[in-house]
Amino acid sequence: MTAIDVSAARAVPGGKRPFAWKSLLRPGVLVPAIVLLIALAWAVAPGLFTSVSPNESVGLSLQAPSAEHWFGTDATGRDLYARVVYGASQSITAALIAVLVGLVFGSLIGVSAGAVGGWVDEALMRFVDVLLAIPTLLLSLSVVILLGFGTANAAIAVGVTSVAVFARLSRSQVVSVRASEFVESAYGSGGTFFGVLWRHILPNSVTAVIALAALQLGSAILQISTLGFLGYGAPPPTPEWGLLISEGRNYIATSWWLTTLPGLVVVLVVIASNRLSRAISEGGNA
Repeated sequence: MTAIDVSAARAVPGGKRPFAWKSLLRPGVLVPAIVLLIALAWAVAPGLFTSVSPNESVGLSLQAPSAEHWFGTDATGRDLYARVVYGASQSITAALIAVLVGLVFGSLIGVSAGAVGGWVDEALMRFVDVLLAIPTLLLSLSVVILLGFGTANAAIAVGVTSVAVFARLSRSQVVSVRASEFVESAYGSGGTFFGVLWRHILPNSVTAVIALAALQLGSAILQISTLGFLGYGAPPPTPEWGLLISEGRNYIATSWWLTTLPGLVVVLVVIASNRLSRAISEGGNA
């Protein structure tokens, strides 16, 4: 190591370098961050972006995109842009709930397995292996059928599918950090199990889990939209991105905007989420 490398490694326990927050200020990161912020703003305060009701007819049906109706109108004359904006509250909120479910329960399983070890580790990881053996879509469909249709149940179903991924990653991070010299020194200095876990192991294991959470947000949006497209999400006329795409598929030959524009919004948000996840991961390793 050079002198600079040594000083950087000493900035945090265990020789890990501090998170490079400046790496998040690059244009390639700011643009996806802005896209995500806009989508989140749609979900939180859709009325700030459109004064049109998403469920009321505003004109002729199947009008192409124009200055008056940016995304055109659907088969019943409703403004598609307004429905996409209000649909963010359904899709993104459900995706955030799904990520939260996976993060909380997956991290709890992974941290418990990695920190305790022994038969607890074996039992929990075998349970995780069972979850991983079930195809994601099949598992989410099974859960949503058991719970019932609706956005909230779809969010829980998607969250269940990500529990295993969070569990494996958090376990691997905890096991890696637990074997570090500074953790052994903390135990040698009289540190308790929970004290060392809270003060040393968890803070040095969280970066990769946060990056995965950002990545899973995009995946959750896709899965929520898929369930909505199949009819397992929000019921009509509630605007939801997957449902909007499904409603427009019968008019794809004559009214391309009904599926293309909501689909483009989904793609942009997912790409932005993935790019931000990569930036967080790279920042933690910078």
